[in-house]
Amino acid sequence: MKGGEIGDHRIGVVWHTQGAGKSLTMAFYTGRLVLHPAMQNPTIVVITDRNDLDDQLFGTFSRCSEILRQTPEQATSREDLIEKLRGRVAGGIFFTTIQKFLPTAQSGGPLSERQNIVVIADEAHRSQYDFIDGYARNMRDALPKASFIGFTGTPIEHADANTRAVFGDYISIYDIQQAVEDGATVKIYYEGRLAELEQKEKLKTKWAALEAIVGADKRVKLIAQDFVQHFAKRLEAMDGKAMIVCMSRRICIDLYNAIVALHPDWHSQDDKQGAIKIVMTGNATDPLDWQGHIRNKPRREELAKRYKNPDDPFQIVIVRDMWLTGFDVPPLHTMYIDKPMQGHGLMQAIARVNRVYKDKPGGLIVDYLGLAYHLQKALAAYTESGHAAETAIDQDVAVGELMERYEICQGLFHGFDWSGFFTGTAREKLGILPRAQEHVLKQADGKTRLLKAVRELSLVFALAVPDERALAVRDNVSFFQAVRAALIKSTVEGERTAEDIDQAIRQILSRAVATDRVIDIFAAAGLKKPEISILSEAFLADVRGMPQKNLAIELLRKLLNDELKNRMRKNLVQSRSFAEMLERTIRSYQNRTLESAEVIAELIKLAEEMREAQKRGEKLNLTDDEIAFYDALEVNDSAVKVLGDDTLKGIARELVETVRNNVTIDWTVREAVRAKLRVMERRVLRKYGYPPDKQEKATQTVLEQAELIAKDWAA
Repeated sequence: MKGGEIGDHRIGVVWHTQGAGKSLTMAFYTGRLVLHPAMQNPTIVVITDRNDLDDQLFGTFSRCSEILRQTPEQATSREDLIEKLRGRVAGGIFFTTIQKFLPTAQSGGPLSERQNIVVIADEAHRSQYDFIDGYARNMRDALPKASFIGFTGTPIEHADANTRAVFGDYISIYDIQQAVEDGATVKIYYEGRLAELEQKEKLKTKWAALEAIVGADKRVKLIAQDFVQHFAKRLEAMDGKAMIVCMSRRICIDLYNAIVALHPDWHSQDDKQGAIKIVMTGNATDPLDWQGHIRNKPRREELAKRYKNPDDPFQIVIVRDMWLTGFDVPPLHTMYIDKPMQGHGLMQAIARVNRVYKDKPGGLIVDYLGLAYHLQKALAAYTESGHAAETAIDQDVAVGELMERYEICQGLFHGFDWSGFFTGTAREKLGILPRAQEHVLKQADGKTRLLKAVRELSLVFALAVPDERALAVRDNVSFFQAVRAALIKSTVEGERTAEDIDQAIRQILSRAVATDRVIDIFAAAGLKKPEISILSEAFLADVRGMPQKNLAIELLRKLLNDELKNRMRKNLVQSRSFAEMLERTIRSYQNRTLESAEVIAELIKLAEEMREAQKRGEKLNLTDDEIAFYDALEVNDSAVKVLGDDTLKGIARELVETVRNNVTIDWTVREAVRAKLRVMERRVLRKYGYPPDKQEKATQTVLEQAELIAKDWAA
């Protein structure tokens, strides 16, 4: 079996749909390997990324010991894995999770450099792409001459994670359609039962907003009622189990409460009793009413035994993420989905209902959220017809692309020595980053060029591994990524696009780029972290003395921008004024009409003015809201100044009171309320003798200021 090129250590990918005997296929393959004369009594290492999968697979292989000609062994710890593999001269079938492989610096070098070692990766679409600084690198450094084969029911082909790029081309494809035709799995049917979404609020993130809408009390109760009625009809047709997939733990608990309110007899606090349970993780800091649903691993395992038993009354489980992959329950025939899902994650989940069991005619997916499009797309992707015309990824082409982009990144650091980033102490490594940023920022458009070049380099690197030429440059790639991460955190233009955020999330999940998690931009620049809201004199003095002037400018600029964003939510006029001053200074810096030292001086002066402005309210004996309206009155205009501070403060206080008493939740979109407020504002201005020719502009500015801060009042 070979899906790679000679000498590249890639055996290939076995695409084998879930629930159709993939574990047995792996065991039979191993049985053939150990008997093949060319393998010379090989060592087989079977890899998963979860303990429960490791246990499950080990159990399957243990029952096949006759065809394996030996008894498989399971590594119980990192130390046990090292002991089993180091110095072994031949033979052995070992099971371990990929997380047990330590960096070679910690484990004392490679565990074995033999060539007749084969690594079999189950669920090969996961945990196999972090070649820079993660588990995949640790494993391949530990077994540098081993060959790798991937088994998965859902291979993935993303820009930064490609199963065939890592393991080689498809050796065998046994997709969901073939499995059904052969009777290895049952058909999966779909039923859309949309529970309508009502959007009544805007939250900071799309996910938070969607979670609030999906988990609205009225909607949860509607789903509970529909589920109880629907599942009762399913049970009339056949005995079996149901799984409900929710978007968050909160919704899981709310739905559980709504269901047991309709069916109190299903509830039991005893794990050994009850027809319905939630399976989720948690900790002691979770709300008190959640604690009854949070169980440790042994208790979850006992629940799993109950759920898998067709005769046990435990029929309904509510989950968020658990039990959605590698969890076999043949009696499970209906899955209710109320969670956004797509691609391989959706395919992994729905395969929970495809197991053959007695006279079960098929599994049913009940969709409450409108996932039909994503389901069709996933099914098209995971049938052979969607891949038949595709050829293997040409590793040479990918490596060629990598080297082109690698040279571009090297060019950006021409003349800069970063070797200490790998050989120095932790403090020395951290000290290299500000100098590297300074080197980039000195170049014409250097920052933009680096952000783009390293992003492209990272994407093509994912396609080029595990080619030796790609692995040879991975340390330098990690340095380029570290500089990019530092620039993103310390500069305004470095604010992330949606694409960057997605990539960062993927990196965090795969633990590929440790630098993105640990770099503190102030520590990297050799500064104490400031209290940004006040921009202290001590911190500004530290910045003034920084040797990296360009980096100092970017840090100050970012801090001032953050401060302006905070003020923009409170004080319209003040933030506009400071924003104009900041923009003017930065434009001078970009046009090189001011030297770096002069720009730093200007920015520090602006920071000091912002700090002083924050104290004005105390001096004038006005609240934050009152000082915001005070500034909206154009108090520096000569015609307005004649009124005097006391009168202007009186106007500000009365305007605050007027607006506060007349805002409603939706006033910003109701023109009638806004018109009424304009009349009241003009009345206040006339009452205090505010110059008539200035009233219209002041009224408009005050109204805009009111919109900024009235949300808190309306709430």
